[in-house]
Amino acid sequence: MQFMALIYAAEGSAEHYPGGPDKMMADYYAYTEEAKSAGVMVAGDALQPISTATSIRERDGKTSLTDGPFAETKEQLGGYYLLECKDLDEAIKWAGKIPTAKNGTIEVRPVMIWDQ
Repeated sequence: MQFMALIYAAEGSAEHYPGGPDKMMADYYAYTEEAKSAGVMVAGDALQPISTATSIRERDGKTSLTDGPFAETKEQLGGYYLLECKDLDEAIKWAGKIPTAKNGTIEVRPVMIWDQ
């Protein structure tokens, strides 16, 4: 089964990571290598800052564009890992190792598979 681990954190929170931003990046590199070596990681990427986001809405046939994320929240989506795990318990185990779990939120959701 595939699970999406969505990484949410407040911008600038890397400054408050135990050991600081450099330690956080080192922990991310180590986690990514561990997940790849275990055959769990399918894909993963970080996102550019929320200042680069554009939200698109269509209402009554009219499209509007807004600079910034869809929702005004303290934490924003900053990246993801697509994980291949046998079940939700394994996905939770792997998602819990993502460094941002220490000072942000990791949301784990099964990927919907559409029959061809």
